[in-house]
Amino acid sequence: MERNIIKIGLIGLGTVGSGVFKCLQGTDIKVVKAAVRDVSKPRNIENLDQSILTQDPYEIVNDPEIQIVAELIGGINPAFDLIKTAIKNGKHIVTANKELLAKHGEELFNLAEEHNRVILYEAAIAGGIPIIMPVKTILAGNKINKIEAILNGTTNYILTKMDMQGASYDDVLKEAQTLGYAEADPTGDVEGFDAAYKITTLATIAFGKRVKIENVYREGITKIKAKDMKAANELGYKIKLIASAYMNEEGKADVRVHPMLVSKKSTLAHIDYVTNAVSLSGHPVGDITLSGPGAGEFPTASSVIGDILAIASEINTTDYLLPMMRCHHGENAQMIDIADTCNKYYISINAKNNKGVIGKIGTICAENNISLASIMQKCVSEDNTADITVITELCLEKNLQNAIKLIEQDGNKVESLIRVQERGSNGFTR
Repeated sequence: MERNIIKIGLIGLGTVGSGVFKCLQGTDIKVVKAAVRDVSKPRNIENLDQSILTQDPYEIVNDPEIQIVAELIGGINPAFDLIKTAIKNGKHIVTANKELLAKHGEELFNLAEEHNRVILYEAAIAGGIPIIMPVKTILAGNKINKIEAILNGTTNYILTKMDMQGASYDDVLKEAQTLGYAEADPTGDVEGFDAAYKITTLATIAFGKRVKIENVYREGITKIKAKDMKAANELGYKIKLIASAYMNEEGKADVRVHPMLVSKKSTLAHIDYVTNAVSLSGHPVGDITLSGPGAGEFPTASSVIGDILAIASEINTTDYLLPMMRCHHGENAQMIDIADTCNKYYISINAKNNKGVIGKIGTICAENNISLASIMQKCVSEDNTADITVITELCLEKNLQNAIKLIEQDGNKVESLIRVQERGSNGFTR
């Protein structure tokens, strides 16, 4: 029987691209071209035919023989135009580009449908963890209303090391950069952009309504201190950067990324170092958690290859490939502004050691309709200031922010504000 060879092109032959190439060697899926920045650069790939390398990615998207294009370079430009050109030229797309999907997914999916082509992107959300295809297929009969996830290995590594070593954020970041876990410019990771891109797409799929990246609240880990880690542990929590999404009974979505005090009883509290995890709640399945490597050559390549195989298996067998994996969003999600969410909070205050300071903080909170679960003064420093830790009950974000302004007007300094894990009536509480 004659072998049916599927020809693909790789845009990018870096860490993930190399993993994909290695895993496809000897299969019926043949990489016929690979676009790279420097064709003379040595590559850790055995039996690599140098003639397939090109510095012009448009050679791939315009090649009439290539049926599938795998875009593995990330970013918006030139990836956006390359994918659009490939679709218009009749090619199916596999991508790991979370930023592009979050910012331009709607246009790309509409274009793909117009040209009867498929875009698959399992690797864009959680590296080697299968989540997109399960949500769209196995879990398709569920109404998913809650997601809490650790979607960035760099920040999880930093927070884990801070927790284990009692070290400062700056010291652990330097270590992570030396080990290659953090980029020279770590902004995309530590300020929460990477996780925000991922939760935007994941929430869109899970809720069946398009979530706009500009409506996703984002806060990074750069303000987390070693003493916050210590306090969290004493209170029965771990601090994690959590990407979350919640759909309330009125059909409004609360989607955000920020640090959170996560109960030690929670599965996510024990996801450490570069591991990722996604917890979903829905009916009828209940609660499930998927965890595993969120990045790396072969874990991410695993997801890319799975998508390539899914497309390849249906080429030449049907005129409409993978209907369940296509985009079916007909409306935008109504979003809940962060100011209108209900949360519990951990607040660390450096206050003047004056008589009645704790009572005054309590009064300010009460006047803003904030009940306190606990308020504790630990020590007095040489400058006659005291460290005060406050844990609130559920309260509105806008009330809490107003209380903080009033507390600081008295000359006190709110050094940390971290939401605590628990769900309120209109969204997650942090």
